[in-house]
Amino acid sequence: MKNPVSLKVTSTSLYLIKKGSKYHIRKYAIVGSIQNSQKKPNGLINETSPYLLQHAYNPVEWYGWNQDALEKSKKEDKPIFLSIGYSSCHWCHVMAHESFEDNDIAKIMNEHYVNIKVDREERPDIDDIYQRACQMYTGTGGWPLSVFLTPDQRPFYIGTYFPKENRHGLPGFETLLLKLADGYKNRRNEVISSSQEFVTVLRKSSSDIVSDTDTKLEKTIINEAAVTLLQLADNLYGGFGSAPKFPNASNLLFLLRAFDYSGITKYKEFVLFTADRMDSGGIHDHVGGGFARYSTDQRWLVPHFEKMLYDNALLSTLYSEIYSITLDPNYSNVLEKILRYVQREMTSNEGAFYSSQDADSEGEEGKYYLWSYKELKKILDQEVFEIFADRFGVTQGGNFEGKNILNKYTSVQRLSERYSKTQEWISEKIESSLEQLYKIRLKRIKPGTDRKILTSWNGLMISGFISGYKVTGNLRYLENAQKAVSFIENNLRSSDNRLNRVFNKVSKIPGYLDDYAFYVEALINLFSIDSKSYYLERAIEYTNSMIQHFWDAETNDFFFTPDDNEKLIVRTKNHYDLAIPSGNSVATSNLIRLYYYTQNEDLLAKADQMIQRMSKPAVGNPFGFGQLLSAVYLRMKTPLEISIIKNKEYSELGNHVNRKFLPNAITAIVNKTSLSELDKYPYFKNKSINASKNNNNDSEIKNNNKEVAFVCKDFTCSLPISTIDELEKNIS
Repeated sequence: MKNPVSLKVTSTSLYLIKKGSKYHIRKYAIVGSIQNSQKKPNGLINETSPYLLQHAYNPVEWYGWNQDALEKSKKEDKPIFLSIGYSSCHWCHVMAHESFEDNDIAKIMNEHYVNIKVDREERPDIDDIYQRACQMYTGTGGWPLSVFLTPDQRPFYIGTYFPKENRHGLPGFETLLLKLADGYKNRRNEVISSSQEFVTVLRKSSSDIVSDTDTKLEKTIINEAAVTLLQLADNLYGGFGSAPKFPNASNLLFLLRAFDYSGITKYKEFVLFTADRMDSGGIHDHVGGGFARYSTDQRWLVPHFEKMLYDNALLSTLYSEIYSITLDPNYSNVLEKILRYVQREMTSNEGAFYSSQDADSEGEEGKYYLWSYKELKKILDQEVFEIFADRFGVTQGGNFEGKNILNKYTSVQRLSERYSKTQEWISEKIESSLEQLYKIRLKRIKPGTDRKILTSWNGLMISGFISGYKVTGNLRYLENAQKAVSFIENNLRSSDNRLNRVFNKVSKIPGYLDDYAFYVEALINLFSIDSKSYYLERAIEYTNSMIQHFWDAETNDFFFTPDDNEKLIVRTKNHYDLAIPSGNSVATSNLIRLYYYTQNEDLLAKADQMIQRMSKPAVGNPFGFGQLLSAVYLRMKTPLEISIIKNKEYSELGNHVNRKFLPNAITAIVNKTSLSELDKYPYFKNKSINASKNNNNDSEIKNNNKEVAFVCKDFTCSLPISTIDELEKNIS
């Protein structure tokens, strides 16, 4: 694409990580309105997004994305400057401090532009369009996203972070503002031509894949994709690629299914190796639990310190599944630290889950999480300090800007040998030291928490708590999931029985595909272990709504936005499973699972159409299709139907099934009352207490002394099962 308006300006779109110089950024309150009597608020003051409120007292005359702002641009014939970011984005804070808080810059912006701020977590539809444009123009993308638009929303210049002045090969923001304003005023034809070129390409690439509808579903697809995926693996440090390095949980979860499907142990071994390296690295908060968004280096050592709900949700599921395979308590320990962190710091009083925590505190990235050598030596007694420093690689020089990011540097076994102490003694001292440091860390100024509730991310976290409950039996985790579902139903279910996306004081913005897909997945997961008819009915209802408003019958997949969404310049589709799985991939799995409960052939047909559409790109580039490939696994490996009718709250058979790694299982753990309500679904036909007439323990079952299970596979169902030994024989 040619350089728009022929300006001699080059832009490199960066997804940067601060390692060196420290920016002293004034931090605003994350929650609620900003109180500043000496400054005049702008048009963001009445927004609810924490990110937008961070900018409510900028001298820039910001507007939210609304019709008033868009009409103002047309009426005054001014281009739009669109700035997209999110509250925990470090480089968003940097650009705000350098430019948006600067009176001279603000004067230029206000004179020549209509300035609009968008929270990408609230409006991923807008972000998706202009991220695509940025990637087309610059070859990459990220946040803050800086877009210059014509009044009809067409981009004509785009980049990410721009410094205030020319620096590091980047054009200064002030220079850029003036040149683009001059171009819009005096070389309008060039601007229009450039914007039309952008839109033409955007419309051609509204779907992020090129499908092949003639692809046949072959059983070899899973192994082919797994082999190709391992070719991208980092066998030295785990994960995929070099730096920056993301957890990519969807790919790891797929490799576990590839292992289950093929029996090839190298798939499992790589997942365990990666999980161990992530656990050991600085990306894992060893003091407070939970994982940072990604590592800035190949070794998982230096994180980008912000914590996102979705990462911790997906990693909860990953470590749960690993534990169910290995029964290694190290993995359950990591899992429970993640879930305790979410309970403690990311859960509202009503039971919903917050979105993220900032990387910065007191204007410095990572300050909350770093430890100096002297500080630790002062806190811990001498003997324990030496062992602790050895365990976590603590040195006087530090490993990040003179301070220490804790990472598991030396194994407990080696420490035991080195210090002539038992491994139990070492482990106990390490854990008590971490608890001590946590209490001290609480006295520091915390990073801000973005307290908005997103339906999609809450869906992922509900599934994470359900996974945790299944392998640990901790009822609190089940209660966390149930409370979050209740919150969504009470606060994010719209008057027309559809889903809204965001709750922050008010429920707003009609839900996108991810909101429906991730939340339906959560409802199915909850139903599989707590089989109240309500959960299944809601899952079916939202799925039907999703099909009605998002399905594209021409290409057999889902749009990202509903058919009655605000009309933007492009209606996009997303298929790639990256940091977050795509709505299309998760929806595919949901359709398959719901088919087995309902026997609704249309659901399975749509799942098959989507797999057929995406399977060829998935095999060619499995890195971007981990979740989709897990759906292929579920379709290719005949599901194992396990129904347990319990006669009391505690289910011994159900707990046994929950603890096992059965990724192809379609399960239900239901009491007699709920069973009568579920009898209308084919899955539950002939699976009742009365079906136990051929069982010698029939009288005991009827007298509520026994629970009964049914296992169906290969189109054949077992007789009623009442013992774990019998159950194990049928599911092995």
